[in-house]
Amino acid sequence: MDIVRLHDWQVTTTEAIEIQTKLAGRVSRTGNIDPQLIAGVDISVDRLSGTGTGAVVVLSYPGLEVVAVEVVTDRIEFPYVPGLLSFREAPLVLAACEKLAVTPDLFIVDGQGIAHPRRIGLASHLGLFLSTPTIGCAKSRLCGVHVVPDDEAGSHAELIDKGEIIGAVLRTKTRVKPVYVSIGHSISLQSAIYWVLACCRGYRLPEPTRLAHQAAGGNLKLESVTPDPQILKQNI
Repeated sequence: MDIVRLHDWQVTTTEAIEIQTKLAGRVSRTGNIDPQLIAGVDISVDRLSGTGTGAVVVLSYPGLEVVAVEVVTDRIEFPYVPGLLSFREAPLVLAACEKLAVTPDLFIVDGQGIAHPRRIGLASHLGLFLSTPTIGCAKSRLCGVHVVPDDEAGSHAELIDKGEIIGAVLRTKTRVKPVYVSIGHSISLQSAIYWVLACCRGYRLPEPTRLAHQAAGGNLKLESVTPDPQILKQNI
């Protein structure tokens, strides 16, 4: 798929913060979609070798059958700095996405969207580069405060930072730790919550990011992926 190259990734931490501040205003916080292809992205890092693996897994909807998997491994140049993970992880994820023969309608990202101090986490940053709706679905909180949501699956509480609603703390499985959902790009928070729940199949994580996590860790059997020729024909 095509990638919009908005800036270089080889920058200093000061330059990275300036880029985030500039791009945050371009993030769209509205939109409703009816996706046929939903992608999940994740990255794993080998600290000993200084390399990372970015993975994208595309699923059909509503069947959530695997349509495509792409994985890229390379050196990670940017240091680990909380709040600047996009500059460490996005290049690998985008390299994997660039190899896709299909174009997803929606990306669910294992990371933050606008639930970020500068309102542009990995999901939002990727959404701008991909020109596609994205959702942040993180396993932990980066900023903001919230009450504890009820125990039942589907319950959620507002995530608030400096008086602004920046996301939702969403219970995807009864009596299991919630996930942190936020707008990535070109989608409303209500739609983001809806699609995360729609993609859950009995696990804490929605299927797109759960399988992307497996792919990034080398635990998804790629030979078992048999893309539907009709889906490929419609989306190439």
